[in-house]
Amino acid sequence: MLQDSRIAFIGSGAMAEAIISGLLNKGMTQAGRLIASGPREERGRALQEKYGVAWTTDNVAAAQGADVVVLGVKPQVLPKAMPALRGRIKPDALVLSIVAGAQIETITSGLAHVNVVRSMPNTPAQIGQGITVWIAAPGVHDAHKAQARALLGALGQEVEADTEDQLDMATALSGNGPAYVFLFMEALVDAGVHLGFSRRVAEQLVVQTVKGSVDYYEHSASHVARLRNQVTSPGGTTAEALYFLEKAGFRTAISRAVWAAYQRSVELGQGRKRFQKLDGDR
Repeated sequence: MLQDSRIAFIGSGAMAEAIISGLLNKGMTQAGRLIASGPREERGRALQEKYGVAWTTDNVAAAQGADVVVLGVKPQVLPKAMPALRGRIKPDALVLSIVAGAQIETITSGLAHVNVVRSMPNTPAQIGQGITVWIAAPGVHDAHKAQARALLGALGQEVEADTEDQLDMATALSGNGPAYVFLFMEALVDAGVHLGFSRRVAEQLVVQTVKGSVDYYEHSASHVARLRNQVTSPGGTTAEALYFLEKAGFRTAISRAVWAAYQRSVELGQGRKRFQKLDGDR
């Protein structure tokens, strides 16, 4: 599907590199059909040496003639980048945005281009283990959607959203999710050090516990609550630990953190500074 497509990456950050790497590793295209643009020459040379792709500092030159344009600039750079690209992208080209918080209407109007797909990948995409939620602008043809699926499949799993609001939800849940997991792991490691383990051993115990738990869940047909109950003996050590987590409001803290992230994503998409307060805040 992408073999004969010329693909341009406007912005050559980590996520753009992840797509480039995934496409080439899976044999979905050839390096000679890829071009990336960005302001830093050293970054361009590094991509050129590592993957054999073309590179330029000129966004317009990269986008002209491309069948697929991956828009991956930083959110604060997007308003500056779009005017130069406006009207310079082939009418039948797919524009795939991986710009956090940038709404479809912002991109379609800024580029004067209707074939736009907005997506929200997450950090594990950089090793091909991510999950990306995406949605197409109204009127985008199935062929362009298939191209988007193929591109995002290079990052891991992909899920098509029903509404654009779900992109903000995905930002709060899966987009930010790795940070929640890393914070939880960091807290467990610190607890292990407090107990008396060396940090190296504590990290080894925590990392393998998290990896093993996820793998066990994926090989099980059980709900996560059932799996938790399986390791919680009445009056035992797990029950004691869970009691204190519940007493400390662990579930509520997670829920409110995700809700706060969702609200912030909505604010950023609307160009607003902040909600005055969260529901329930005093």
